[in-house]
Amino acid sequence: MDIATVIDLGHQALWMTVLISAPILAVALAVGLFIGIIQAATSVNEATLSFIPKVAAVGITLAIVGSWQIATMVEYMRSLFQRIPTLFS
Repeated sequence: MDIATVIDLGHQALWMTVLISAPILAVALAVGLFIGIIQAATSVNEATLSFIPKVAAVGITLAIVGSWQIATMVEYMRSLFQRIPTLFS
């Protein structure tokens, strides 16, 4: 196994991490920003106020995109396992 192969495997793993986590992180960021704007406009400085909407939004997002995330990870792992024999030859 040469250095280019290791770098390629690391690149694919990092890209898969970004791809899988992006929908959840984007929704949590958007909800947090929205709640932060509302808190700033109303001068309500309660830290726990943004927690429940974020948890609910992330749960809904997982319900919507969870099957896609699992299918993407399964496909990535299948391709990785199929590549194992060629890595050491």
